[in-house]
Amino acid sequence: MRGLSCRGRRVPARRQRLPALSWDLTALLNAADPQAALAERNLWLVRLLEWLRHAAPREQIPSGTLRPVVRLKHLLNVLERHPDHARRFSAVIAGVWNDVDAVSLFAEVGFAPRMALWHEFLGRLRRRLLPATTDTRDLAALFELLFGDRADEDWIAAIDDELLGRLSLLFAATPDDGWRVEARAAVTVLVSSVHAAGLSGMLRVRMDEPLLQDRPFHQLPAAWEAVERALQPGAADAPGPPLQYLRALLDRCRAAALTVPEHLETHGVSVDLMFTVEQLTARLDRIEALLACLVSREPQRELLRLVAGLVRVVHERRSLRTLFASHYSLLARKLAERSAETGEHYITRNRDEYRDMLGRAAGGGAVIAGTTFVKFFIALLGFTAFWGGFWAGVNYALSFVLIHLLHWTVATKQPAMTAPAMAHKLLHIERDDNLQGFVDEVAHLVRSQVAGIVGNLALAAPVVLAVQLICRAAFGAPPVGEREAHYVLQSLSLAGPSLLFAAFTGVLLFASSLIAGWVENWFVFHRLDSAIAWNPRIVATLGRARAQRWSRWWRANISGLAANTSLGLMLGLVPALTGFFGLALEVRHVTLGTGQLAAAVGALGFGVMTTWAFWSCVICIAGIGVLNVGVSFFCAFKVALRSRGIRLADRRRVNAAIRARLWREPLSFLIPPR
Repeated sequence: MRGLSCRGRRVPARRQRLPALSWDLTALLNAADPQAALAERNLWLVRLLEWLRHAAPREQIPSGTLRPVVRLKHLLNVLERHPDHARRFSAVIAGVWNDVDAVSLFAEVGFAPRMALWHEFLGRLRRRLLPATTDTRDLAALFELLFGDRADEDWIAAIDDELLGRLSLLFAATPDDGWRVEARAAVTVLVSSVHAAGLSGMLRVRMDEPLLQDRPFHQLPAAWEAVERALQPGAADAPGPPLQYLRALLDRCRAAALTVPEHLETHGVSVDLMFTVEQLTARLDRIEALLACLVSREPQRELLRLVAGLVRVVHERRSLRTLFASHYSLLARKLAERSAETGEHYITRNRDEYRDMLGRAAGGGAVIAGTTFVKFFIALLGFTAFWGGFWAGVNYALSFVLIHLLHWTVATKQPAMTAPAMAHKLLHIERDDNLQGFVDEVAHLVRSQVAGIVGNLALAAPVVLAVQLICRAAFGAPPVGEREAHYVLQSLSLAGPSLLFAAFTGVLLFASSLIAGWVENWFVFHRLDSAIAWNPRIVATLGRARAQRWSRWWRANISGLAANTSLGLMLGLVPALTGFFGLALEVRHVTLGTGQLAAAVGALGFGVMTTWAFWSCVICIAGIGVLNVGVSFFCAFKVALRSRGIRLADRRRVNAAIRARLWREPLSFLIPPR
């Protein structure tokens, strides 16, 4: 490689060291060596692009002009004045083009090698963490090194026609038909990928059947072959009619692919399928862009537009956040919608529904009373942390599932389910009557939540206290002794970390709603309800009528079973697992806490109710209830808003309407209207 110095002098090749950022154009031009190894020529191109981006000290850039465009003009001026530099420059460009695989640039940049979201995630993570090398024959990999700045797309798009015409000097030694050969090969690769994806079973069965009647994916390879023959040098026929037919097929394929998300909206969401659809439509767009370059009479502008688009795709593909945000938004919306369907059952709108909620909550409180005693019994057995947490989780899960099967309710489960239903009401609040409708829903929700908590506590505490007193009278000692009672007073003290633990419990309550939504989506996506109803072995075992009933039962209860089981296990296991890492987290549940406090009163006597320790626990339990409900609702509400793309631009208007209702009708948030 020729020598280099900042003043343009030649130095021996063995002493040459190209600086990380060279501000001297003369040094860069002197370093252009067509005979150097490919890795060195690639590295030289990377340094050239760095020179275009970075201004030298005291360099003046006209206002409103992009720096790389100004420096590119300066580069072309120098090359036009120094033919020797221009020849070596063009030879380097031509040599790199001849030695690398350009098909990968056109056909692979921006696309995952496999149609799998997590495989793409690992690939992006690898590219972010591991350094790349210029010792490559893959033009796609070199392209990422050349255009490593997000602003490259802007200055490439800002190149005007006059400057674009002068750029032909850089490619003087490159055969004019070279890029066309690579572009045609790239279209062949892309057409093959689209053809294979469109005929794959996972997409084909979810596309709209009328759009597949003409078999557009089947015809795509043959249509492209006809166009390719017409694009060959010396071809007698113009590509007009074959090109029009190919483009019509591409539009037909795109329309068919875009019906897959509509199918998923109804029959369950798959993130991998959504990723596959996005990749397929992106390949269709790339085919269109390459066709525009191949058939244009002035392809330079189309090529420039293609390169700018490739730069954008490169940086989009580096983003992990973009990958998950774009593909999980549909899943989040589906989970929120499934929770919204369930949440409607937890909102009371009249006195009959309110009384029904009180009754169902009271039933749940009675079951939680039994859960409280089993919790103390498990603690007495002296299990290790993990097994103690496991059996506590099983206790909670069985209790919650029993409450669900008896059609009773636990108040703290309501917020995560009702929040998506509330978010749905925000879609149409531009009009005053719709805004008042939303305020009505807020009042219904608060009233329902109050009824749930009151119903739970109204039966949980008396039942626990009654059992304690009956056992003391009958056997001389209550099930929960004084030692456990003092521990309860200490753990539920207002001065302790119970309120922090209550907020943490609210997060677990929210997480259980997400798990329920995901399980139900998985159940629906894999059509397990249909499998239960029509699987030959199941029908032979259960009988047709019973199989149909089981199918309907599982479809109606899968979400509730998943929510209650996951919530119970998390309440027991998460503190044990976090304790393994030194995080002393515990759970604080308002109904369980109330039952424990009632057990403490039964063990220590009613005299404890005159002490500050008792009332400190009462105040703390009130805070636990607020945090359990508030944190769970807030998390679910935020996810529901984001999944639907709702932004509260007029937040003050909503808050003012709620405050006005509180001022005029405060009891409407506590007692249903007649």
